[in-house]
Amino acid sequence: MRGINLTGKTTIVTGGYSGIGLKVTEALVKAGAHVIVPARTLEKAQTAAGHLPNVEFGVLDLMDPASIDTFAAQFLAQHHQLDLLIECAGIMFAPLRRYSRGNESQFSTNYLGHFQLTAKLYPALKAAGTSRVIVVTSRAQSWNGADFQDPNFDHRDYDSHVAYAQSKAADILFAVELDKRAQKDGVRAFAVHPGMVPGTGLGRFVNSNTHLQHAMGIVMNNLQATRLISTRNAMKAHRYGLTEYDYFKTVSQGAADILWAATSPLLRDKGGVFVEDSNIGTAVSAESTSKFGARPWSIDPQLAAKLWSLGEQYSGTKFSL
Repeated sequence: MRGINLTGKTTIVTGGYSGIGLKVTEALVKAGAHVIVPARTLEKAQTAAGHLPNVEFGVLDLMDPASIDTFAAQFLAQHHQLDLLIECAGIMFAPLRRYSRGNESQFSTNYLGHFQLTAKLYPALKAAGTSRVIVVTSRAQSWNGADFQDPNFDHRDYDSHVAYAQSKAADILFAVELDKRAQKDGVRAFAVHPGMVPGTGLGRFVNSNTHLQHAMGIVMNNLQATRLISTRNAMKAHRYGLTEYDYFKTVSQGAADILWAATSPLLRDKGGVFVEDSNIGTAVSAESTSKFGARPWSIDPQLAAKLWSLGEQYSGTKFSL
């Protein structure tokens, strides 16, 4: 973020009050941006980020279509333009839950809610002239894609891991199609995998009583340990001639990927791409055993167009561009 000036820019960061999202909010504020942080529980967000200057808060439940509409309407009534929409909020490995529309919670929160939110805020994104939408995805996109026949597990057995991977593959497809449709209005979209960052709250549905989870929490909350991890990563990567490596990241390192996609001038004329390790990721085959790279079912243009229609259907939101 050194040298990035966001003075006069308006941004929204869903999930911007905890973990990676909070670090992103802090960095944007430091660069001069005005940041709106929506949350289901206003008090929780205010406690975490209320000390920051140029931050305001709003109520938003990504599983509630009415809440999304209300938040967007309030924003548009108070702000003319939106320069950055960063969609960090999400849930992982949740047990089967459905909301009023009957949509499975991970598909609803991670994809459908952000699809509807982007649609409702689009007039402000367009008004900015040049704006970016950042959709946070996950390495889980390499496991499986979206099931277009049964995305809500109405007829197949529910698997929380399959459901999470589906939602994160959908996030990348959303960025692909949004960028294709919106670049005529100066709106570019990026899907970002911030890396494996333990201790952020995303994994609250994972059994936190295991020894592994406990150890991860201790390590990632210890500054000396995180520095040691980072140094070891760099040394190992250099030794093997690698440019990417598979270790845990700190919260700051995860936020860096999102911030790079959101602000880097290197991406001024690019969009619709998958970002990891602060660089444009590669496309790999469905059979690839690499933990890196975007799988075909996450970036295929035909699937992206198909998912857009699915998003309109299941969110009840017409998103015409």
